Amino acid sequence: MGQNHGHGHGHSHGHGHAHVHSSTQNIKIAFFLNISFALFEIAGGLMTNSVAILADAVHDLGDSLSLGLAWFLQNYSERESNQQYTYGYGRFSLLGALINAVILIAGSLWVLVEAVPRLLNPEASNATGIVLLALVGIAVNGAAAFRLNSGNTLNERVITWHLLEDVLGWVAVLIAGVLLLFFDVPIIDPLLAILFTLYVLVNVLKNFRIAVSLFLQRVPSHISMDSLIQRFLQIEGVESCHHLHIWSIDGDRNVLSTHLVVDERSDRNDILRIKSASKHIVHDLNVKHLTIEIEYANEACHMA
Repeated sequence: MGQNHGHGHGHSHGHGHAHVHSSTQNIKIAFFLNISFALFEIAGGLMTNSVAILADAVHDLGDSLSLGLAWFLQNYSERESNQQYTYGYGRFSLLGALINAVILIAGSLWVLVEAVPRLLNPEASNATGIVLLALVGIAVNGAAAFRLNSGNTLNERVITWHLLEDVLGWVAVLIAGVLLLFFDVPIIDPLLAILFTLYVLVNVLKNFRIAVSLFLQRVPSHISMDSLIQRFLQIEGVESCHHLHIWSIDGDRNVLSTHLVVDERSDRNDILRIKSASKHIVHDLNVKHLTIEIEYANEACHMA
């Protein structure tokens, strides 16, 4: 970090290319699994006359489109920073998370619109076909969800919910199919479809709220501003901390800037020590871009 008229500006860079590349690869695999199975699913739903399967098929097709978008945006987010995007393209991953959440919410509402009328007028379904399709569905979507479950970005977490939604949907379908093999209760098919959709919708709405708050540069929920200020104030020689800002690029990598006021007698070695201590303080917050401005106690802040 350098100094210029008593002010120190520090930039800490780390792009984590390995985990970003892994993220892109995970989304790519999930996309091809989903798009292939969605087409298989539509045919199966028509053959078995199951509203749960058909609803999930259309939902899965919507998932596939959003996964394709997420794959593109995640890949785009790997680009290096430039004069137009000085922080890099990490926000494009967050954009993917936001769009995916919107698509998933719309899909969940569609499932409810389709399934509710079936509660009033249940229709017979091919139980054996439903059970077989459900077993394949659990295996395919479960494998994709497991692959993405270790992801770090919000984009991956939202997509994981896409896939977990499908796994839960197929579990519901499997239960319905097994029951229909032994009992003539066709209302089970739409009932379970509605229950799992409502459960997933609640969780997707949480991720949607997180994505919106990150877009609006809200402080990441796991970070306490008061605690962070106290950390800076514990550095020997730091008298006060103001203009502290922290926000997230993609739900994983963070940006932090702050002004630290030091005693007017502080020399160059003191400043370097304070900057070094500041880096150590934010190390556990995954701050990829750190800017520290040093001000002397008798100096007027230019942002005041």
